[in-house]
Amino acid sequence: MAKVTVVGLGPGAWSGLPLGTYRMLEEQQQGGGAIYFRTERHPVVDDLRQQGIVFAVLDHFYEQAENFTDVYQSITEFLLKEALEKEHIIYAVPGHPGVAETTVQNLRRQGKAAGVEIVIGPGHSFLDDLLVAVGVDPADGMLLLDGTSLLPRQLNPSLHTVIMQVYSPDVASDIKLTLMEQYGDEYEVTVVRAIGVPGEERVVTVPLYELDRLDFIDHLTSLFVPKTEEAAIVNRQMWKFVEIIKDLRDPDTGCPWDLKQTHQSLRKYLLEEAYEAADAIDEDDPYALADELGDVLLQIVLHAQIGAEEGTFDIYEVIRSVSDKMIRRHPHVFGGGKEADTAEEVVANWAEIKAQEKEEKGLVPQSLLDDVPRGLPAVTAALNLQKKAAQAGFDWDDIADVYAKVKEEINELQETTDKSDEFGDLLFAMINVARFLDVDPETALAGTNRKFRDRFQYIEARLREQGKTPEQSTLEEMDRLWNEAKRG
Repeated sequence: MAKVTVVGLGPGAWSGLPLGTYRMLEEQQQGGGAIYFRTERHPVVDDLRQQGIVFAVLDHFYEQAENFTDVYQSITEFLLKEALEKEHIIYAVPGHPGVAETTVQNLRRQGKAAGVEIVIGPGHSFLDDLLVAVGVDPADGMLLLDGTSLLPRQLNPSLHTVIMQVYSPDVASDIKLTLMEQYGDEYEVTVVRAIGVPGEERVVTVPLYELDRLDFIDHLTSLFVPKTEEAAIVNRQMWKFVEIIKDLRDPDTGCPWDLKQTHQSLRKYLLEEAYEAADAIDEDDPYALADELGDVLLQIVLHAQIGAEEGTFDIYEVIRSVSDKMIRRHPHVFGGGKEADTAEEVVANWAEIKAQEKEEKGLVPQSLLDDVPRGLPAVTAALNLQKKAAQAGFDWDDIADVYAKVKEEINELQETTDKSDEFGDLLFAMINVARFLDVDPETALAGTNRKFRDRFQYIEARLREQGKTPEQSTLEEMDRLWNEAKRG
């Protein structure tokens, strides 16, 4: 069977080259076998040339592809082809074959199907020397990440992080921007270049904002980000917030108020916090909105923690459920056959998929109105009930008929003794007008409420300047100030 033996060249110094690697290279050469180096951009390469080792380098693949993924796949395919033709080749990579070597992982995944055996030989990882340089034991908790494909979700500030393959100032700049979102501009990191190579080694600690300004960053550069317990950083993490709520519900050391809460007792707070978030939206205050959304999130995590204690669900089930739902109901984004080029098509697909989900669960609606929750605020419920009925054709064709219905309800309100019932009918008719005008009645009324609040507070402020209160003023005075407020 054809075979590729992969060996590591160590972190860079001749003293760091594994003896086993050197002997295997010598034996392969003496037997006339082929040797390939992923790159010649490694300090020990010149030493091996001086020792008479002959090899081919694969750096040209980096010039033939647009991204690293394609480069590594091209190298993989080339090596498998060479192994099949030559029966046995040696492939040498920087460091250790099992650490941060995508081509090696590709070979291990694809070798068997290609009829090629992949053997992992000796190596010496740069990590050993790097951890010694920064004085960290990996048993303390550590992440090892690829700088060329770093994602925010991979980061955890409570763990030491080593970011490899900081190939260039451009890569360093991307890494810097990603890290600053979590750690801030001033957070200190250690940049390590050519670790363990005498005369070339650099170990420099700088604030994050200076990372891509260093003039020595190249293919031998890695980054060490120390872990932190700093509140401003750790408290941004979702897992930390979940832990805080869990601590509040601890039976022995938790908060007495939080421990008393149930799903039912928290119901009103969930609604209140949602309304306060809506108010922040209406006020166009992003900072207040961030604060209020935090209060909404508090309610969600509290409910999830209670669910976890009861054994019914936890926060991860909540997240999984809504993630599955978003993927399932957006096939035009995540795949699945349905296309949607307009917002209206998205809504139609959503409704169809939602109906299919209910049917699969055996939840056959008895009425078109079953989808409208009974706990909705009355104005929102009325609007949704009207929309559902309209979908079935129970609707006016002309807005003139809707206005006529409003006038009819006003007349009935004036004539009836059951004012509450008829006033409800009038409001329902007015909401129909809003629907025909494509106006959200809740938003419209909220705007009017804000306008009233602002104008009445203007009246109060002007009266205070006169040493008076509204109660001490006449309606004529207040009406004059009202008109003044309207004029702005």
